[in-house]
Amino acid sequence: MKKTTTSWAKVLVSLALLTAPMASWAANHMPFILGSTASGSVVDVTAQTKAALKANGFEIVGDYAPNSDTQVLVVTNNALKAIAAESENGGFGAMERVSIVNKGGQVQVSYTNPVYMWNAYRMKGDIKPVENAMKNALGATKEFGADQGLSAEELREYHYKMMMPYFDDLDELAEYGSYEEAIRKVEAGLSSGKAGASKVYRIDIPGKKMSVFGVALTNGEASDMYIQDKIDLGSESHAAHFPYEVLVVNDEVIALNGKFRIAINWPSLSMMGQGSFMSISNAPDDIVKALEAVAKDKKIDKEDSGF
Repeated sequence: MKKTTTSWAKVLVSLALLTAPMASWAANHMPFILGSTASGSVVDVTAQTKAALKANGFEIVGDYAPNSDTQVLVVTNNALKAIAAESENGGFGAMERVSIVNKGGQVQVSYTNPVYMWNAYRMKGDIKPVENAMKNALGATKEFGADQGLSAEELREYHYKMMMPYFDDLDELAEYGSYEEAIRKVEAGLSSGKAGASKVYRIDIPGKKMSVFGVALTNGEASDMYIQDKIDLGSESHAAHFPYEVLVVNDEVIALNGKFRIAINWPSLSMMGQGSFMSISNAPDDIVKALEAVAKDKKIDKEDSGF
């Protein structure tokens, strides 16, 4: 595990920022953007949201409901896929996630902040066209999801606390003889519903042997519903945190560290108390076990999980 950030790493981060568009790093950012609120049903607002996204050049690659009050859409476009192709493990950022959530009778339409995620996943290229397209499609009432925003430099070297994982502290799920074999295994693991997982989407990155899968989880403390019930307690929902990613790069299958993946979307989550990291203490490990079961297309031993 990475312990400290070297001065050379800081120099590289600074150079990356200097080559990025000014608007992408000049301000502080939060994980999510509240596009709009509406009356009506989640079903009706979801239909309207899909139409708006398609009209602004997005392809809807995934659509699922973690619970009856929540719908999650996953979208991509050529700009996102091009940025992903430029970036190391860029498939983790090849999509935008959109949530439509009924909160107390009011339906919120929110989405992952493109600039925040672009920085958190250390991506190259120009994120501004994606940011503009999302705003045109869904609006941008306010950013939310943290007590205060994080700068680009903080995001590119983000870790929740000392000894907690960074972006590049990846979980290595499996390795095969080829990209094609790795893809077949992941598809098989998702089709057979290993560890309560199911496929939400697949995005292939042009010009690369790289594909990212969106994985919905339903078992135990790894489940999307469990995470929502325990820590998604604010006035604006973090449901666009879901689903999780499995990334195939060449012959390897990897995932973001479970602790990093949760913390980047709840950077102000307390360590102790109700609605804290301690309330989901088993979830990161259970998430990784579930994703490994998918990557290897095998069952999890009961004694090795909380499922």
